[in-house]
Amino acid sequence: MSLAATGERTEGSMATLRRGLRMMPEFRRGLPATFALALAATAGRVVVPIAVQQVIDRGLSDGGADLDLVRNLVLVCALVVVLTAVAVYRMNVRLFRTTETALAGLRVRAFRHVHDLSVLHQQGERRGSLVSRVTSDVDQLSVFMQWGGVLGLVSVGQLVVATVVMSVYSWQLTLLVLVCFVPLAIAIRAFARRLVRVYGVVRARVGDVLAAVAESVVGAPTVRAYGVRARTAARIDAAIDRHYRAQVDAQKVTAAIFVSGEFVAALANAAVVVVGVLLGLAGDITPGTLVAFLFLVTLFVAPVQTASEVLNEAQNAVAGFRRVLDVLDTEPDVRDPAVATPGRARQLPDGPLGVRFESVAFRYAPGARPALDGVDLTIEPRSRVAIVGETGSGKTTLAKLVTRLMDPVEGRVLLGSDAAGWVPLADVAFSSLRSRVVMVPQDGFLFDASVAENVRYGRPGMTDAEVSTAFDELGLTDWVQGLAAGVSTPVGQRGESLSAGERQLVAVARAYVADPHLLVLDEATSAVDPATEQRLTRALDTLTAGRTTLTIAHRLSTAERADEVLVVDAGHVVQRGTHAELVDADGPYARLHASWRRSSAGEPEPVA
Repeated sequence: MSLAATGERTEGSMATLRRGLRMMPEFRRGLPATFALALAATAGRVVVPIAVQQVIDRGLSDGGADLDLVRNLVLVCALVVVLTAVAVYRMNVRLFRTTETALAGLRVRAFRHVHDLSVLHQQGERRGSLVSRVTSDVDQLSVFMQWGGVLGLVSVGQLVVATVVMSVYSWQLTLLVLVCFVPLAIAIRAFARRLVRVYGVVRARVGDVLAAVAESVVGAPTVRAYGVRARTAARIDAAIDRHYRAQVDAQKVTAAIFVSGEFVAALANAAVVVVGVLLGLAGDITPGTLVAFLFLVTLFVAPVQTASEVLNEAQNAVAGFRRVLDVLDTEPDVRDPAVATPGRARQLPDGPLGVRFESVAFRYAPGARPALDGVDLTIEPRSRVAIVGETGSGKTTLAKLVTRLMDPVEGRVLLGSDAAGWVPLADVAFSSLRSRVVMVPQDGFLFDASVAENVRYGRPGMTDAEVSTAFDELGLTDWVQGLAAGVSTPVGQRGESLSAGERQLVAVARAYVADPHLLVLDEATSAVDPATEQRLTRALDTLTAGRTTLTIAHRLSTAERADEVLVVDAGHVVQRGTHAELVDADGPYARLHASWRRSSAGEPEPVA
């Protein structure tokens, strides 16, 4: 199931929050003390109405004012306000610290889980949308928990304290205020359900905008080359417009909540004035009590009036939170047995590694035609095997199954040897697999760092001198010395400061220092100039010496140098043998080789 599909769930906001809080124990542990500080922070707000009531009822009389009482009340108020300020400061610090700690842990878990997802899962989700779940969606949650969290905690504390003090002064007026707000409480529940839906759309549209922008930036050379800037801009404009419309829909609901709160607040104030005067005339409350009660109503109403802002941010955050949880809820279909079933995890046997396929079948989607079907073969340790075939024949699928980027839907893949034994790949701990099996992809992806730092991904802890030695052993010293800063030369984002062939040289060096026992190559020389191809060929000869090597061969010159050739067609291994055996036999390989020779010589293909 894709992340997009799981994101369509209609789980309630409270259920989402409860599920999320279970994943953030750091935040739960700090919440009680933070709420206690929020209650203390409201004391400075209710002390003023109490002081006003005391001054009016006790400090003022027909004979004059009791200045000592007024002075003492002012001093008490000042002291409480100072203590309240300290409580507010401590509350903010605690809330910021606990939320950032909790969200940092959530972000790390989400990021690592994305890496645990299989290639198929990652390909089924737009990159920008997937990144937005770990970045902007968590950021939105952070904004709410720090801004809305402070406001929400203070508001709840203010409501509790104001209600208690109002009840002490007049239970009748308190009941009147609560009755006025009952319809609003019911309406807010309906508004909240609507906000869940509209903000779910908003967060999805944010992902769409990020995906569209990221795609246009990465594909900028293609956009310029084909003169499609207007079409690309139109796609981005459409994504932005959809986001704008989603935000407007959300703000309409927010405005309705705000207007409803203002109306109910005005109604409550008017009702308290009318009923309070009647109670005063009847002798049930004093003038000071009525004035203090009006102050307290204002304190009670203020959180309700800000509820629209808090609810708005809360539903936006919950929508983002749900998308993050959807990532974490997506079960990887390729799991590390050392994590999933620790007792079952195994290490690869020592020594050279061979590969065995037992009745292996694979399809990229349920009901799709098989990319591989009923493959049975054994590749001996230390043999160099070229895998050839037409586009879409299943060559790359074989490579992905050997490196366990995907798992077969039928059959199994094993690594090992007859002497040391064979281990099912699904039982091998990732730590053992990744240290013994390395794949060099065709694009030679590099990180935005120096040449040396990219090579060190193969073996962390290497010095620059050791990296230079590795290039020397690969016969690439002259190329490294020709770089602006040698192995310290920055390669740029995605290695774009280097040519395609130069990126492959760095990728080969990275694989070399990793010192794998099984090497999988997606033809490294398929898209480079002749001079770089010679360098790569010499480096690859050194890299593959003594190692089991599977090479997806786009150029059949690679197959000519291999110990053995596998010909794949429509998901089946249809031929197997040495280049000399297959080129002389009547079959797919002879036809592929003849076609490749003609294209290399610039001759036209014969018309069927």
